[in-house]
Amino acid sequence: MPKMKTKSSVKKRFKLTASGKVKVAAAGKQHGMIKRSNKFIRDARGTMVLSDQDAKIVKQFMPYGK
Repeated sequence: MPKMKTKSSVKKRFKLTASGKVKVAAAGKQHGMIKRSNKFIRDARGTMVLSDQDAKIVKQFMPYGK
């Protein structure tokens, strides 16, 4: 049986926690910080855990992460 392929874009953007939840960085922080409010920049710091509905979609593309 051949190896299952993981979607490359998914493995770059998401990580799995030990309990199987999906961890992701905040969106909107790549460029253009000058026009964003300080509150937005502060709130978008670090990582967050996806909701169960969204995590279910992401896990379809990472077959060995289940």
